Amino acid sequence: MTYAADFEKSLQVGRPPNVKALFPHSRALIVSGKVIDRAMKARGKAIAMAANGRNFFVIRGALRAAQRANAPVIIEIAKSEGGQKAYCAVNYWNMARIVDALCNEMGITIPVAIHADHYGVKNDKDLAAAKVEIPTMFEAGITSIAIDASHQPDDKNLLASIAINPFIPKWAGLETEVGEIKGSEGLSTPGEALFLVRGLNSRGISPDWIALNNGTTHGIEASDAGIQVDLTAQIHEALASYNVSGAQHGTSGNSSERLREIANRTRTTKANVATALQMISWGLEVNDYGNAQLDPEGRFIKRKGEGMDEELWAEVVAYADGKGWKKGDYKNLNLPFENRLLAQPAAVRERMSKGVEEFAFKMMTTVFNAKDTAPLAVEAILKAGSFDLGPKSGRIEDPAGWTEAKIAERAKLLSSDKGAKGDFDD
Repeated sequence: MTYAADFEKSLQVGRPPNVKALFPHSRALIVSGKVIDRAMKARGKAIAMAANGRNFFVIRGALRAAQRANAPVIIEIAKSEGGQKAYCAVNYWNMARIVDALCNEMGITIPVAIHADHYGVKNDKDLAAAKVEIPTMFEAGITSIAIDASHQPDDKNLLASIAINPFIPKWAGLETEVGEIKGSEGLSTPGEALFLVRGLNSRGISPDWIALNNGTTHGIEASDAGIQVDLTAQIHEALASYNVSGAQHGTSGNSSERLREIANRTRTTKANVATALQMISWGLEVNDYGNAQLDPEGRFIKRKGEGMDEELWAEVVAYADGKGWKKGDYKNLNLPFENRLLAQPAAVRERMSKGVEEFAFKMMTTVFNAKDTAPLAVEAILKAGSFDLGPKSGRIEDPAGWTEAKIAERAKLLSSDKGAKGDFDD
């Protein structure tokens, strides 16, 4: 059987009901995040890129890179980037439409998941809002979600994740998180991760991924300390019987060598790439660590003839200066300048996407070991004969040992350091 024939079959059975309802005549293979995870597990020591689609050009470039690499890809946006108070024009409610249109325009035939990343739940008000908002996101084509209540104490994190779960389709990809992503402070522990996963398992919830605070950060990384691979491997091994894969956040600031080590030594199958792709689409100089380079005056280096037009870049810098924004604030330029970027000549728009494509293709094929994994994703769909691949783990934990009262008691026994307080969203 050829991939083309398998692709046709997958189009019929592999697209979730929300996607079919939204795009009844589409030839884009938009799938559950579970499909992407299973493909990486089938390959072994492989990671799917989860590209944060902060602008149109990142999405276009990432899709073209994935097609070239013959690798499934995740297009995602976080709550801070694309929620109700977004700093990007791409958001939870239009991202699937953008992806579907681009896939059909460019003849993309690799499987693509649409992931709502870092859906933050910091308090009871957020929890109540989530029960209303999350269904609207799936109605808009989301096929995978990361529930991030890691800002709260361990018991509240678990209870919030349990309370939200009925509002997430059973077929959807599910990511959970332990330990707020804040660099070298408040590192996650095996005990905390086990507590969260065991508690979810007791309620029949089997997350596809778990994200950790394993030493990395979001945004622009000033140091190269980065991911603690030993810690990550240790936690993943502790969770082995629950068959949860790792989701690596904050890859910018980590060298290709360290990311290859994550692929080879841990159970990671998803890696988020955000800041680097944004900077590359703009035409800024970026090093192997995914960090934009600075000139002697501490300003970003714009490569002539790459990314956006030079005159527009000068306007962008002037706008940021007028706001008093420093380098870490430049992400906020996405929303006010998206339409200006889209209004540039075709040749400029093309080079913006092309820069992302080349960077993403190299990462997918030489760092993440994802080349030619698209057939494995399609195979997983055809084997299941459905868009719903089901859980990777059955129930192991006794629900009687995980009542709300016992969850609170168990949480008191955990030894953990949450690190400094602050706003670590990205």
